[in-house]
Amino acid sequence: MIRITELRLPLNHREDELRPAVLAKLGIQDAELLALHVFRRGYDARKKTAIVLSYTLDCELASPDVEATVLARLAKDPHVKPGPDTRYKFVGHAPADFPAEQRPVVVGFGPCGILAALVLAQMGLRPIVLERGKQVRERTKDTWGLWRESQLNPESNVQFGEGGAGTFSDGKLWSQISDPRHLTRKVLEEFVKAGAPEEILYVSKPHIGTFRLVSMVIKIRAEIEALGGEIRFQQKVTDLLVEPDAKGQRHVRGLVLESGEQIRADHVILALGHSARDTFTMLHERGVHMEAKPFSMGYRIEHPQSIIDAARFGPNAGHPILGAADYKLVHHAKNGRSVYSFCMCPGGTVVAATSEPLRVVTNGMSQYSRNERNANAGIVVGLSPEDYRQDGKTDGSPVNPLDGMAFQRLWESRAYELGEGDYRAPGALVGDFIKRQRSSVLGRVEPSYKPGVTLTDLQQKGFGSLPEYALDAIREALPAFERQIKGFSMNDAVLTGVETRTSSPLRINRGRDDYQSLNTRGLYPAGEGAGYAGGIMSAGVDGIEVAEAVAKSMLGLR
Repeated sequence: MIRITELRLPLNHREDELRPAVLAKLGIQDAELLALHVFRRGYDARKKTAIVLSYTLDCELASPDVEATVLARLAKDPHVKPGPDTRYKFVGHAPADFPAEQRPVVVGFGPCGILAALVLAQMGLRPIVLERGKQVRERTKDTWGLWRESQLNPESNVQFGEGGAGTFSDGKLWSQISDPRHLTRKVLEEFVKAGAPEEILYVSKPHIGTFRLVSMVIKIRAEIEALGGEIRFQQKVTDLLVEPDAKGQRHVRGLVLESGEQIRADHVILALGHSARDTFTMLHERGVHMEAKPFSMGYRIEHPQSIIDAARFGPNAGHPILGAADYKLVHHAKNGRSVYSFCMCPGGTVVAATSEPLRVVTNGMSQYSRNERNANAGIVVGLSPEDYRQDGKTDGSPVNPLDGMAFQRLWESRAYELGEGDYRAPGALVGDFIKRQRSSVLGRVEPSYKPGVTLTDLQQKGFGSLPEYALDAIREALPAFERQIKGFSMNDAVLTGVETRTSSPLRINRGRDDYQSLNTRGLYPAGEGAGYAGGIMSAGVDGIEVAEAVAKSMLGLR
């Protein structure tokens, strides 16, 4: 197999032009090319009037001799190399007589927990999954209850329940993580097997949207159960059983549920989401090693999707291959803060994402079609632990790992106040925000957030909707982003606040090689809540790697 990278063709090329381009690139005859597979297709839109498609292709040639000849002739071409083996290889499999009582436990059934449980089940280890929320269809009803009726269920919402926070998102399936083992391919192939469109295997920025994620999650759950796994919903973990092992080291021996039931286990994967605040508190009280980490806060911004399409694609806006345009923006403000776009959702909606009463949190979501009229993205400011430490110290001592949660709660509660209750979110027009004035009347952009938006002054003196340094940085960044995307700082674009849960505010530290907690053996922190992922794909990959570490330990493998 030979892999070609960055083979470029015009946006509107005919399908039958791809094979001749490959033949010309490799310098071979048609009969020598047995099969051609598109591994990845992206686009280069830097020249809006001449957008090109860029292909990564796997080519099966007529014989090993032909392949060797081509590779030797094109040895200096960086875009022609032997094709990598992207097949997933299990680290091991449990024997048929593996003890039934030695089952691993996975806490959380979001992307990380789902992939961890699936791989453990595929290796014959029959995991037990504990999810504090409900099954995904019941959870969807509860989530709509907040959006439509301002009724919050603290245990079943955007953050908690089968599928995790990624269920109510754009369903983005790409990541910038290093992936030498091609584990992202394993994730994508499992999703396709569960009903995702096959195009996610080759488009450069695959996504699937909420509705498709729901049906996929149900099918993956069924496979885990068919392989001997057990998934238990509405099972909130409230305590950790820790005992010394033979060497005197702390070792997890089980979990306590809210019902009082104890589950014995020597291998526990903590696949928590970034909003499992009560569980973080419990783990901290039980002495599990963790540390404060940076995260970001800001607003959601909404524009007409047509403006973003025109700015990014020019006369090619609306082309079916390009779809709804996205963007990625960064600005380094004069006060030293970085402002950047986060979780951009083309043709999507801004959603209520709180998991706690009397607090407002925003997030973005898109369906597979991405055909809603507005584009939205987080416009957020980076924070360090020193920004949110609660003890007032300036001696450089470690920040309490729970301080980030307290800081998030402060601004989420303030957003609820500014929104004037019923989980309405505070909002402002971009033009008014830049001018430091209160908004009172909407313009062309109708905000999509439900239960609704209360126009206000997001920058009230003394106690606005964000810290002063964040407000100053965002106010400076919006006109700067206009220079990259025409119309970005349009007067009647809408800011909706607040976005606080961009990532976990803490990290549950683990070993680099064995993935176990630094001070509690048998405990495997994983995914976004533990501070090791950011999004569906990276969380899924982390779940696979942690599952492999558990399997190696349980099966006595190196």
